Amino acid sequence: MTFYSKERTALFIDGSNLYASARSLGFDIDYKKLLSEFSSQVRLVRAFYYTALIEDQEYSPIRPLVDWLDYNGYTMVTKPTKEFTDATGRRKYKGNMDIELAIDMMELAEHIDHAVLFSGDGDFRRLIEAVQKRGVRVTVVSTVKSQPPMIADELRRQADFFLELKDMEKNVGRAVSQRQEKDIEDFPVEYESYDEAERLA
Repeated sequence: MTFYSKERTALFIDGSNLYASARSLGFDIDYKKLLSEFSSQVRLVRAFYYTALIEDQEYSPIRPLVDWLDYNGYTMVTKPTKEFTDATGRRKYKGNMDIELAIDMMELAEHIDHAVLFSGDGDFRRLIEAVQKRGVRVTVVSTVKSQPPMIADELRRQADFFLELKDMEKNVGRAVSQRQEKDIEDFPVEYESYDEAERLA
């Protein structure tokens, strides 16, 4: 990784995007390892994690993760999902955290040297350009080793550095747990799939 020990660095994690990227590569993220990995290399100012949550759902598979992150060094940014009915009459949920992430990165830009974005979403290209103009180096973490690749080409081109998520598996990955497999089986029928819910979150 291209990091310097005195560099003030912040992590911006698009939760659903990182989840989908890791799953496409066959592993899950160990967030304790992830925090340790960056804390050992840079002056970690903040680690933001963004996700949308279903407020009135009795149990959400991502709630335990959100609670753990909140108590273990991450700054959680959440908001309720919006419910809608699609053309076939099925209930769906949608939650987009792009604006929240963009605002936080812009506000923090004058206080950091390096921003690390965990997302492959091409919508963030303009955001990266804006913080680069303020003197911030930007690394994007995603993957081109999945089929299809999870990172937009324009985002990768704009970033100062690109980190391949597959290459980080040994340091920040773990196998998919049995509990998570059970969560996938038990996931509410309102969603077409667990993956779809995570992607929309």
